[in-house]
Amino acid sequence: MGLQQKHGKIVSGMDAVVDEAKKYKIKLVIVANDTSEKSKKNIKYVCTNYEIPVIELSTMEELGAVIGKRNRAIIGIKDKGFSIRNN
Repeated sequence: MGLQQKHGKIVSGMDAVVDEAKKYKIKLVIVANDTSEKSKKNIKYVCTNYEIPVIELSTMEELGAVIGKRNRAIIGIKDKGFSIRNN
């Protein structure tokens, strides 16, 4: 497995990230640059409501590779040590 996914420190996919955000467990969301505009708008809306920072970078293929999975558009970081947010 990739970057700390086996330890439950990250989640991927819109539904999983939104579910964890609603539980106040997400510290940072990473969205691939090539994610659809509709998905970007939806996740940014959720993140704004829960005061979660969002960054856009890389491609879905590259984000997936980082966590050992195929194309991932959205990754939620649960461990504050991996995020830029410290609270």
